[in-house]
Amino acid sequence: MKVISGKLKGRNILGFDIDGTRPTMDRVKESLFATIQDYIVDSVCLDLFSGSGNLGIEAISEGAKFVYLVDSNKKAVKVINNNIDNFNISSQCSILNMDYKNALKELSSKKFDIIFLDPPYKTNYIEESIILINKYDLLNDNGIIVCESDSLDKIIYDGYIEKKSKKYGDKYVVILEKM
Repeated sequence: MKVISGKLKGRNILGFDIDGTRPTMDRVKESLFATIQDYIVDSVCLDLFSGSGNLGIEAISEGAKFVYLVDSNKKAVKVINNNIDNFNISSQCSILNMDYKNALKELSSKKFDIIFLDPPYKTNYIEESIILINKYDLLNDNGIIVCESDSLDKIIYDGYIEKKSKKYGDKYVVILEKM
């Protein structure tokens, strides 16, 4: 995995081999970030199921002001810390080693411009996350949620409009904008 654009372009991201994670492929990430580029500069982002930190690091590379990286897997958090240190971007990141429900509650005083939801497939974590995002009012007006899932049925749209939806092999990427 590499950072595909921005100030860190071409740098290697560790963690493609973490058990229980499924990194976003570079071609999918490139298309995704081209679609959301107008939202990134000076944004505050939440990468809720971070894995290696791939999406959050890409957001920082492309101009995000700050990114919260969350993962419950201790090995993943260690890899995220290594990546953040290697890229010398620790002043732009906060890493939380906890499950997504506790993290959303912990972050309930924050507001985000972009929230990345790329949880393990075969779960209902996207739906549960969006319900909690709404409950805690975590998304700024006109903010976006970027969902990656194996099924469109797992994505709820209550309070959001679909900006874009695209299928990549066996996965869907859906970008929701707060109404």
